[in-house]
Amino acid sequence: MKKCYMCGKGELKKKMIPYKLYGVEVGKYKGEKCTKCGEVFYSEEEFDRMTKKVKELGLWGLETKTKVTKVGNSLDIRINKKIVEFLNIKQGEEVTVYPESKNKLVITV
Repeated sequence: MKKCYMCGKGELKKKMIPYKLYGVEVGKYKGEKCTKCGEVFYSEEEFDRMTKKVKELGLWGLETKTKVTKVGNSLDIRINKKIVEFLNIKQGEEVTVYPESKNKLVITV
């Protein structure tokens, strides 16, 4: 058995591992999962299959950086077009915004 590349303590077990991106189920892929730390490793070929599927699902390139700007007495965060289209957000639509932790803001549509 191979030892984990990350923790060096667990053993790597081959299995089909479900992969999600942005909460969307992309599929199950052949990989190795550490029995101790849970880290997952995929072959280059499997990673290429995952990337192809992510692109087909329209998830590729959704992550973006944006600046916080000031509008009157409030702060404003812009949401880029790809995310707007992915979430099907419409102008004037109400969303809920709340902090999940000190450094994570959640917006639900």
